[in-house]
Amino acid sequence: MIKNILFSYQNKTQLIIAMIGAFLGFTFLVTSIHYLIRVNEFGEGEDILGSNTMIIQKKITNLNSLNLSRTDFSDKEIKSLRNERFTEMIQPILSNSFDVSLQTDSELVPYLRTDVFVQSVENDFTKIDPEKWKWTEGDEFVPIILPREFLVMLNTFASAKGIPPISDDLAKSIGFKFTLSTNNKKKMEKVRIVGFTNEVSAIMVPSSFMKYGNKNFPSEEPAKITQLMLTVKEGLFGEFKNYLEKRSLESKENSMIVGKLKSVAGTLFSVLIGISMITVFLAGLVLIQYAQLLISRNEYEIRTLLRQGYSPRKVTKTILFYFVKVFAVVSVASLVTFGITKAFIDKLLIRGGIQVESDFTSLSILSVIIAFGIYTIVNYFNAKRGVLTTL
Repeated sequence: MIKNILFSYQNKTQLIIAMIGAFLGFTFLVTSIHYLIRVNEFGEGEDILGSNTMIIQKKITNLNSLNLSRTDFSDKEIKSLRNERFTEMIQPILSNSFDVSLQTDSELVPYLRTDVFVQSVENDFTKIDPEKWKWTEGDEFVPIILPREFLVMLNTFASAKGIPPISDDLAKSIGFKFTLSTNNKKKMEKVRIVGFTNEVSAIMVPSSFMKYGNKNFPSEEPAKITQLMLTVKEGLFGEFKNYLEKRSLESKENSMIVGKLKSVAGTLFSVLIGISMITVFLAGLVLIQYAQLLISRNEYEIRTLLRQGYSPRKVTKTILFYFVKVFAVVSVASLVTFGITKAFIDKLLIRGGIQVESDFTSLSILSVIIAFGIYTIVNYFNAKRGVLTTL
């Protein structure tokens, strides 16, 4: 009865406009938050390096070839980079100053031995389990991170011998050995692969093993710091890129492409999130204003209902539930539209060669629930105040 009295003869044009605005705002908001998260995750599962982590080095020019310019980084240059606004973490990549070779030590693959170049970095920059990425003298094996190019070379060599190619999982079970040597000393260490990387061209080892090798098998030429591992703060990739260009520094091209993609897409989606939030906010205000207008126009009817024995709480709940249902319809319609839109966008991304997770992100769904909760609370107090003012 209360519902019929209050809502049956109302002009619903303003309500419909507000519902359309809220629907569009919610749809854009959920879609933007979802793909902002997915863009930031892009490429993370393909490498052992942490998110937004780059390896930088100085560009090689003719001056370097003539020994008129340095390729290594000084302490002053490293300190300057550390103080830049875009730098979250930075650390020199240690290189070996000792001779080291890697050889196969398994019946699964043919014998292969080659001199190698090894580097090390602290575990903060990798996604390897810290328990797996450590070494002390006397351990059974040295954990290493292998460049994928090396595995491709190994598979090419195996194919030439008529042996099936080796998968990532199988490679981790194959035995390898390091041979560390200097003029009058030689030692062998068992090696186990714990991960692969597309970003680093050298074999990565724990810093404790690097320090051990440089100390016990030193060469006449000390190792120089020619590369740095740097993690770029979210949203500051443009500053990082400009800094590299001004200082004649460079990073691996595919890392820069991924970084630029994430930066541009992140900015666009952030702007869209802002616009969507404003749209949802304005639509919510219109719905609240509509509720206030409804109460104002039905002041006589509400006062009559109260005098007939209906409690203010019941009248308030009737008004509240009506608008909660309206908002619920808008929210469900937005989520359904988001699901359809997401399926279409995911297909376009896959066709373009960009692989993203197909699951729904919890934060995008949570944003609708939070907005729904805030609107319900505000509308409750608004309806309660409006009803009580009619007394």
